Amino acid sequence: MMHLIAAREIFDGETLWHGHALALEGGVLQAIVPAPEGAEVFGGTLMPGFVDLQVNGGGGVLFNEDTTARGVTRIAQAHATTGTAALLPTLITDTPDRTRAAVDAVAQAVAEGAPGVIGLHLEGPHLSMARKGAHDPALIRAMTDADEAFLLEAVQRLPNLMVTVAPESVSLERMHRLAASGVILSLGHTDCEYDTAMACFGAGVRCATHLFNAMSQLGNRAPGMVGAVLDAPQVSAGVIADGIHVHPAALRLALAAPKTDASLFLVTDAMPPVGSEITEFTLNGRRVLRRDGRLTLEDGTLAGADLDMPQALRVLGSLGLDRARALEMATRAPARLLRQDFGLGRLTPGKPCRAIRLDARGRYAGPV
Repeated sequence: MMHLIAAREIFDGETLWHGHALALEGGVLQAIVPAPEGAEVFGGTLMPGFVDLQVNGGGGVLFNEDTTARGVTRIAQAHATTGTAALLPTLITDTPDRTRAAVDAVAQAVAEGAPGVIGLHLEGPHLSMARKGAHDPALIRAMTDADEAFLLEAVQRLPNLMVTVAPESVSLERMHRLAASGVILSLGHTDCEYDTAMACFGAGVRCATHLFNAMSQLGNRAPGMVGAVLDAPQVSAGVIADGIHVHPAALRLALAAPKTDASLFLVTDAMPPVGSEITEFTLNGRRVLRRDGRLTLEDGTLAGADLDMPQALRVLGSLGLDRARALEMATRAPARLLRQDFGLGRLTPGKPCRAIRLDARGRYAGPV
């Protein structure tokens, strides 16, 4: 029996429909049709669930501290309460043993069908000391043959493997081999200049990690990595839109950069506080404090974000960004980067409908 759900706006991953309805039968989307006259209309937005490619923790759990399938599942459950349909649990720079445990944990969670877990993001340890941010400098190191072999094996075990690297610690030859194997390489935590960044993109790097943060900045004679990302139409970039990590003016300029199928996309870079009331936690033995929407080490260094996707969308809305593009940045844009996208980021006729609701104020209001 056909069931219609009408809404003020429906975003299908590409098009923003007004005054339309989802036509469902047995939980499967049949079509998006004009809302019948007199139909009850939901006053918010129906859209695909969010896709987040950088999630360090949630529900009081930090992945670095609980690298188990149970920990991964708890993180995904916490983010599901904010509308995130799929995520990459993200391990911040850690020991080789902890990194191996992270791969095992995510592989097990995927095998057990943990909802929302679609792979792994390793943010380090092969980064630049000059742009380490909150990463433990004692654990940052150059990639070895053994490290490369480990990643080449890991990518065969996981639906998606994203790895943030810096050219200071990873050669172009290694980048090329890893990219050819299916690893989603992202450039980040690097002080490299424009030409080096462009060479990395030529070697198969398709993405940049949290644009503007922990990278060489844009200058008039030295465009830096920021300039390379904005100048390379084929390169995507995650951005933390919390109003803290990136100034609104800088974000507006980045959004004006010409892109093709690649584009900016939202990441939360979320830590354990999402879905919990905790006010501090530890990262590699160091205290991280939660104060006024910020997460910082005791010396004031930003350490991830106290952010969820609906909040990030509200920040984009305050910039006056086109509504459809903002919604795409939280759904289809990140999904396009995935090796296996599982149909995420879009509402497709003939497929099960995994839509979510945002109320008129942009807050998560539950699944459809």
